[in-house]
Amino acid sequence: MPTRIGIVVFPGSNCDRDIYHVLRSVMHVEAEFVWHKRDDLHGYDAIVIPGGFAYADRLRAGVIAAFSPVMQGVKRLARDGVPVLGICNGFQILVESGLLPGAFMRNDSLTFTCRWTRLRLSVNGSRTPFTLLLEKGRVLNIPVANQEGKYYADEDTLREMERNEQIIFRYEDNPNGSIHDIGGVCNEQGNVLGMMPHPERACEVMLAPSPSIHGSASESGYGDGMLIFRSLVSYIEHRWAS
Repeated sequence: MPTRIGIVVFPGSNCDRDIYHVLRSVMHVEAEFVWHKRDDLHGYDAIVIPGGFAYADRLRAGVIAAFSPVMQGVKRLARDGVPVLGICNGFQILVESGLLPGAFMRNDSLTFTCRWTRLRLSVNGSRTPFTLLLEKGRVLNIPVANQEGKYYADEDTLREMERNEQIIFRYEDNPNGSIHDIGGVCNEQGNVLGMMPHPERACEVMLAPSPSIHGSASESGYGDGMLIFRSLVSYIEHRWAS
């Protein structure tokens, strides 16, 4: 069966078309936009919640979007083990909806931060569907673009996350002041991942500021972000095959 991935769209989403382009034009898999008022997500093999400014980040980033009808459908899929990826604002929405632990605060700089960053995989790649093709310790060059990107959790929560191997990515050059350099986390089951950097902006080498930013990944003509989406599609294909 063909892979079918839903891309959630809220008022204020602005990275939805970037993800659509990567999935349809680069990965050549079936992808569809899912409007936030829809709550029936039956038939999707995975869901991506993109970055942007859902509801203009009123009150705080992600909090209004967390109550949209579509998130009820996302929660049902997550409970059933379907992969769910939240990127930047999507990560904030997953946290506000209770699908991921922690909270977000303003960057230490108190300004919008947009730059390339180095993100290191902290666990074995098999921990999540989105890291399947990565080895522990692999460093990815992926850009961030956020103002409320500082991840925070209390010490008890952090200890539990460490025990459960829920801290998936750590920054090597923390761009926003996130506690323990955290750049991405998953739920206990491992099928829901939130990451602050934008892999969809690092899938094609032509988008990099210089050929060297992606290191060896550039030899394939793709950027490091492509490994996130290739891992997801490989996971789905293996799941259907079994």
